[in-house]
Amino acid sequence: MTPETTAMLDLTRHWVGYASIATFALAYAVVLVEEFTHLRKSKPVMLAAGVIWAMIAWVYAQHGMNHAVEEAVRESLVEYAELLLFLLAAMTFVNAMTERNIFMALRAWLIGKNLGYRKLFWVTGILAFFLSPVIDNLTTALVLAAVVLALGGSNRKFIGIACINIVVAANAGGAFSPFGDITTLMVWQKGHLAFGQFFALFVPSVVNFLIPAALMHFAVPNEMPQGSREPVPMKRGARRIIALFVLMLLLAVSFHNFLHLPPFLGMMTGLALLKFFGYYLKRTGSSDSETEAGDVQGFDIFDNVARAEWDTLLFFFGVIFCVGGLGFLGYLAHASHMIYIGWGPTAANIAVGVASAVIDNIPIMVAVLQMTPEMSEGQWLLVTLTAGVGGSLLSIGSAAGVALMGQAKGNYTFFGHLRWTPAIALGYGASIAVHMWLNASTF
Repeated sequence: MTPETTAMLDLTRHWVGYASIATFALAYAVVLVEEFTHLRKSKPVMLAAGVIWAMIAWVYAQHGMNHAVEEAVRESLVEYAELLLFLLAAMTFVNAMTERNIFMALRAWLIGKNLGYRKLFWVTGILAFFLSPVIDNLTTALVLAAVVLALGGSNRKFIGIACINIVVAANAGGAFSPFGDITTLMVWQKGHLAFGQFFALFVPSVVNFLIPAALMHFAVPNEMPQGSREPVPMKRGARRIIALFVLMLLLAVSFHNFLHLPPFLGMMTGLALLKFFGYYLKRTGSSDSETEAGDVQGFDIFDNVARAEWDTLLFFFGVIFCVGGLGFLGYLAHASHMIYIGWGPTAANIAVGVASAVIDNIPIMVAVLQMTPEMSEGQWLLVTLTAGVGGSLLSIGSAAGVALMGQAKGNYTFFGHLRWTPAIALGYGASIAVHMWLNASTF
């Protein structure tokens, strides 16, 4: 959103501004008690988004400035559309791999290795940490949560704590790579940090992951997963779908890195390849000569699209449009200016991470970038770290956490995550201290 657009009317002290904040706060309060009300989290924020923008449009219409609001809404729409298409492709692939028994086969293989829940807790966490810098924290969380759900079976305690670990690990791993999170991508695109400079955050990110994981370790059930130790055969085409998934991720990185196109376009290109492969599976039926298990009901790509977590996708719609409305009113710019001028960059950047746990880190980072505060390399690294890992403090603080709440329905919840917020906060503080000590020369 351009400064000219946001400066047209300052409504931060207008009744519409106060009403918009109250509407957003009320909607989020309803989201937080989803565990008890069983009201899907997308409903209150979608309603709040419509109410906020309607109030803004009404005031602007009184001043004959209708088109300014329309333009701002379209900007939020572009932001949401990119996220929606990226997530839709990732979720469809995860659903396709689930349908082909890939995760059940992995579960059977891990059980066959006699790995207890505690070892599986560490295996999935470490995988999340090292996959996230390559395939981004959200896709990593979706893939590994599917594995945890298959491994956990009816053991809700293991599933819940393993999901918390995956969210923390994926967010920590994404913080030291330009491709690991949308916020790191934005900082890199704006030129505040060069590609190689992000890797200075590797050790602080490791600390951020290990401290809460070590504390959670003792709460993981010291049991063996239940289930047959017999290998589970994957369905026909499973291995090729895995290869297509890897290709899709490479396309997303390549489209952005070499062609300077948004990553979602590479994801959708990869989804198109999956659709063609699905057509091949349907046409060839059970005649394929591979040794994988045959199809029982056939492969339908649109079934996998339909089984995407639409509540999560629509929740992001509500959040992006709500925060976009508050930004249009002028609140984000005012808040960012106040903390960077009034508190100083170090305190401000630490606060940015805490705020990103409540309000998604993407609009928080957008507000910081719009202010373009004068900061050293060390401070830009600090805000990159805090915005990336601060979202782990609450389940609603990152795209990975929100997506897992939808995927793990009832096993991973806001209050289940909140119980471990003190341990996660300890890791958050330690990672900041390590960064300021290890990279002191960059400040």
